[in-house]
This record gives sequence, structure tokens and C-alpha cells, in this order.
Amino acid sequence: MPDFGPLAIDGGEPIRTHMLPYARQTIEDDDVAAVVAALRSDWLTTGPLVKEFEEAFAREVGAAHAVAVSSGTAALHAAVAALGIGAGDEVIVPAMTFVATANCIVFQGGTPVFADVNRKTLLIDPDQVEALLTPRTRAVIAVDFAGQPSDYDRLTDVTDAHGISLVADACHALGARYRGRPVGSLADASAFSFHPAKHIATGEGGMLTTDHAAVARRATVFRNHGITSDLHDRAEKGSWHYEMVDLGFNYRLTDLQCALGMKQLEKVGAWLDRRREIASRYRNELAHVGGIEPLTTAPDVEHAYHLFVVRLSDQQFATRREEFFTALRAEGIGVNVHYIPVHLHPFYKEHFDTSPGLCPVAESEYGRTLSLPIFASMTDDDVEDVLTAVRKVALALGG
Repeated sequence: MPDFGPLAIDGGEPIRTHMLPYARQTIEDDDVAAVVAALRSDWLTTGPLVKEFEEAFAREVGAAHAVAVSSGTAALHAAVAALGIGAGDEVIVPAMTFVATANCIVFQGGTPVFADVNRKTLLIDPDQVEALLTPRTRAVIAVDFAGQPSDYDRLTDVTDAHGISLVADACHALGARYRGRPVGSLADASAFSFHPAKHIATGEGGMLTTDHAAVARRATVFRNHGITSDLHDRAEKGSWHYEMVDLGFNYRLTDLQCALGMKQLEKVGAWLDRRREIASRYRNELAHVGGIEPLTTAPDVEHAYHLFVVRLSDQQFATRREEFFTALRAEGIGVNVHYIPVHLHPFYKEHFDTSPGLCPVAESEYGRTLSLPIFASMTDDDVEDVLTAVRKVALALGG
């Protein structure tokens, strides 16, 4: 490796003077124009653009139904509610995920049961799922961590054999495919996120997809306070009458956000191509940097690369993640960490009696992983800056 000089954290010249974030939305002129047109329309929320976005999204992921909601968290909550999860029910979730995956179960009065993950992929381990089944298990939530689909055939075998539901937390995985089938069509219900860090952005926003009409109907009512119609429905029928049939939430997505989402959806194919191009370059060039190992990708999937996660090897850097993190940030590279295993958060320790040692693989891998920047509008120079900074820090800390 060349001599990069001292690390920025030690007073050297940083690779970048302005921080490169780990993720960023892409907003173009036609996106702005679509939102402006919605602003000038008669409907700012519960209008016709909601249905149009739902139909376009359902086509994109190969699902029969889509229900637009206010966030990925709302999509997960609507999914478990529509599937009838309630007090006393257990739902198996991976420990390596964002807290919303487990929180949605708690919202419904259920109990999340934490499963360990595959060390190479950080995806939920189907063998662990089988071992954790009890008579109270009602569902499994698989998380497509970083954008790689879970092993849906094995998981479906388990859930079908025991008569329980399968939910896909696909918030990382818009555009991914598993054995030729698109994520969004692989589970009883799937949840997507349109947070600015994700593949398409609506500010905040999410979508539930399903092939089950009854699940879609229940989720639609759930997102609207448990009421069977919204203002647009009543306006079209010339009626004022509505009924609340269940306890729901205000999880609606506005027409403004749907206008933006539809325009972004048109570009997602090209944006996925760029993410995969960046990931391929990372993989090829990091192969020559000792102690840095990207997660494994299964041969039968198309990865969506919401995140590009690397692990620091046992031999050189496994105990030095904090040094790596701090040094790369000082170089202007906005690395991040995904995630603290959910069962280690104080809320779950206090209320569900979880503790270290429950999911040893997730715990050990969490301690040595970093997420490198990856988003569609990154330039080749941005990518080179990331690689240069990783080489520089690896040389300094490993020397």
C-alpha cells in the first residue's frame, strides 16, 4: 500500500474535507415538479394519488395488493395487526435488525422471540426459527438485512408446516430478488420503507404488500383509525357516513408523498444498477485489503444493497471497531453501524428479561461490523475516497 501519511485523527490531512454520508436520497427536478403538481391539485392527502402509487408499487414487486402508510414501521405494525397478532402471541424475529421489527409486535401486545443469525450473511437462521417454535408462536418476521433476501423457501417450509404467518421486513430490499422472485411477493405480508436512506424516498413513508385481499383490507382500515372509508371514498360516493370498526392509527401517506414516490419508483431500476456497481467495486478492491471482509451474498439472490456491510477480521481488527469507526469519520467517510442487537437495548432487557448471550452470533458480529457509504448518486470519486480511506486506516491500524 502507498504511504498515506498520518491519519486525520492524528493530525494528518483527511481524505475528504466534507463528510460523505452513509446514505442519501436523490431528488431531481422531475421529482420536485411532481410534488408541486400535487400541491396544486384538489387533494393533499387521502386523494387519488395514493391509489395510483399503491397500484404502481404492487406491479413493481409482483404483489396483488399494496397499502401505502406513513413509514416502514407503520407497514410492519399494520402487517402484524392485519395478521391478527395480539396479547399472548409470540413472533420470532432476528436479533440483528432495527428496533421497529420487534416493536411492532409489542405494540400489539405480543412477545418478540429473538432468533440468532447466520454469521456470513446476518440473515435470520431458519434452524434457529424451528428451535424457537412454541404453541404460542403465531408468526415469523424475516429481515432482508442490508438488501439481501432471507432464505424464503426454507422459512416458508417452517411456517407452512406449523400453520403460522411469515412476514418480510423488506425495508432494506426494494428491487431484490430471491430465486428469480421479487421481494414483496414472498411472504404473507411484506413491509417497505421510503425513508431518505432507502432506495426511494418520500420523506417518510412505507408500503405493505400482500397477495391476500383480507390482509390488505384490514391493513387499509388499520391505517385510517380503524375506519372503513376515507374522505376521498366518501366524496366519490357523495356521502358523509363512516364507521369505526376496529382500533386503528393515523398511518396514512399523503398525496404529496405519493406523487414523489411514483416519480422515484420510475428510477429505481437505474438506481439499483448503480448500487450494485458500487458494491461490485467495493468487493473487488477490498479483497486486496487484509482484515476487511464484506458479508457473503448467496448465489441465488439479487442483492439490493441498501447497505454495504463489512466485518473486521478476527486476526487483525475484530476488537478495534471503535478505532476504525472514529478514524474513518475523521477522514470524512460517514461510516455507520447496523445494528445493536435488539435484545441488548435497555427496553427489552427491562421488559422482556433479555440479556447478553441470548444470540451469540448477532452479538459477536455486531461488535466488528461497519457500514460503508452506498447510495445511487455517489460518484466514482466518492467511491474512490471510501476505498482510499479504508486502505489508509487499515494500514495505520494494522501496521
